[in-house]
Amino acid sequence: MAFIECRNLTRTYTRGTNAITPLDDLDLDIEEGMFLSLMGPSGSGKTTLLNLIAGIDRPTSGSLTIDGHNIANSSKSELAAWRSEYIGYIFQLYNLVPVLTAYENVELPLLLHGLTRKERHRKVSAALDLVGIADRHDHYPRQLSGGQEQRVAIARAIVTDPRIIVADEPTGDLDKSSARAILDLMQSINRDLGRTLIMVTHDPHAAEWAQKTLHLEKGRLVEQDVPQSTTAGAT
Repeated sequence: MAFIECRNLTRTYTRGTNAITPLDDLDLDIEEGMFLSLMGPSGSGKTTLLNLIAGIDRPTSGSLTIDGHNIANSSKSELAAWRSEYIGYIFQLYNLVPVLTAYENVELPLLLHGLTRKERHRKVSAALDLVGIADRHDHYPRQLSGGQEQRVAIARAIVTDPRIIVADEPTGDLDKSSARAILDLMQSINRDLGRTLIMVTHDPHAAEWAQKTLHLEKGRLVEQDVPQSTTAGAT
């Protein structure tokens, strides 16, 4: 069994009298430690799939098994506990709390883990150091550049040491230089920490940093690329 296994995965919404199906009868296997990019036009189901894997949304039908657990059948409380252990989420627009410092933003997920203040400090400091932003720990989001804000967001995503990191257009709001630095950081986290990383992107250059790219259209896989070199983005 693959680390992440989707079988007949479908998500349908009702909008007025219309049924919208952004994900339709999808079968997909993702191995642990993979850096996978998801591409496709707007409305193709990329973010829907990402949110299902992250446990933020639930499928209408089908199964979604991660590390042997069918999370589609989990209760809300079980899913919340599972997310805190398995998932780190990186957003396009960072989603930092503006009234909190970089340190406090990264610390937020740890407040749910029953750690002591000293344990939280050790983990936050290590995460900020890993993403190269430790010297900005006392800065507020408004005092940071876009690239620095995204580094803080990545630190927040990895601070709980999750098994899976999902990223929704993580470079979509960044200039070329900052985007390259963020992609290099994400690739390093995947390679050096062995974390499974799933990234939604519209940018084919960003997708090159992943080991493998899948293409979706109208909720279905339409193309599966040959696995890429793990150093593709660095060339």
